[in-house]
Amino acid sequence: MKALWAVFAALVLVEIAYPLVHGGTRAALTVATVGTGYLLSVGHAWLSRGPRAAGLLVAVTTGGGFAVEAFGRATGFPFGDYDYTGSLGPRLLGVPLVIPLAWTWMAWPAWVAAARLTGRPWLRVGVAGLGLAAWDLFLDPQMVAEGHWHWDEPGASLPGVPGIPLTNYLGWLVVALVLAAALTPIGGALSTDRPIYALYLWTYGSSVLAHAVFLGMPASAAWGALGMGLVAIPLAVTLWRSRS
Repeated sequence: MKALWAVFAALVLVEIAYPLVHGGTRAALTVATVGTGYLLSVGHAWLSRGPRAAGLLVAVTTGGGFAVEAFGRATGFPFGDYDYTGSLGPRLLGVPLVIPLAWTWMAWPAWVAAARLTGRPWLRVGVAGLGLAAWDLFLDPQMVAEGHWHWDEPGASLPGVPGIPLTNYLGWLVVALVLAAALTPIGGALSTDRPIYALYLWTYGSSVLAHAVFLGMPASAAWGALGMGLVAIPLAVTLWRSRS
């Protein structure tokens, strides 16, 4: 597991550099962040639960993530009528290849966090789905602001976060719940899950800080702090209590 901590440290360094650069360099760091996070999540699944669990994770979240993105882009369901620009690298069926990796990157820590918070399978699915979907309260505003994708007619949106339809977040929640349900065979929490707890909590805290201070996006900082905090804060409290 020491190697996983090294990967986590690399991810932190890349994300710290992100607000300090601009343009193409920032887009490259976005791709690097996703790739590093993907390696961390899949690597942890493999080392902690074996190749079958890692294979299921990849099939469900990478394969499923690509399928739902390709379908969503073509039909407008369930995320609304959106499209990607060419700033995130090669695309297949209009979807940047890095995008399904991002689903896996955060689906796994959401699942592991949920497993730590509850031993009930049905409740774990709900918590994991919420934990993944709430991350989008940070992701979409940031990526839209960077010009990586856009909605032509977003309609109603969250106060202070224009350009992203409310139905997009509902679509994320539905898809995230389906993905979490498909991960149910992987099972519950293990003592080797600490790097992934750190990943989820780092993503939460750093996103709040980045949006509020470095990226000039206080509204998405607040919405993300509220939404993702529904999972991240109980996780932090649970881990602190177990340590004490």
